[in-house]
Amino acid sequence: MTTATTTTDGERADLIAALAAARAALTSTVRGLADEQLGETPTVSALCLGGLIKHVASAEEGWLRFAVEGPSAMRHDLPEGVTWADIEAGTARVIPEWMIEYQDDFRMLPGETLAGILARYEQVAARSEDIIATADLSVTHPLPDVPWHEPGAVRSVRGVLTHVIAETAQHAGHADILREAIDGRRSS
Repeated sequence: MTTATTTTDGERADLIAALAAARAALTSTVRGLADEQLGETPTVSALCLGGLIKHVASAEEGWLRFAVEGPSAMRHDLPEGVTWADIEAGTARVIPEWMIEYQDDFRMLPGETLAGILARYEQVAARSEDIIATADLSVTHPLPDVPWHEPGAVRSVRGVLTHVIAETAQHAGHADILREAIDGRRSS
């Protein structure tokens, strides 16, 4: 085995471990809660624990799909006659389906359970680890042409992974605050 291969394998293992640690920090916040508690919004924010886990699972799934497929994996199409200015001003006559799905990821919907949300997250995690194990970490893709990305920006697979790790860790912190507000318990 060459030094470059050994280094890459070590980097992959480090990325997988960092992502697993961030996931564990997030999911530990829901231990011992009832399904109904996952939808509680105990702060002035609209965030809930179940919604945070759903959002992070969807974000990880989308970004890892981007790592493999490029910008076509992320759909941000607008309905005919709707502009980004309309969306930003809140005056769009039609809201794109992907925006509705994004908003739904932040809340518990009827029939959703802790077991179901965690099972989906485990499936996403397993798929991500398969991708990380084989992907060329240096491959880059252009980011979708949307207002929140700088025009012409690109992101490498490595950059995608560090972004997903950071986002997961950030939301684990949000989840700690929510859990403590629900029942005084801290996950750490």
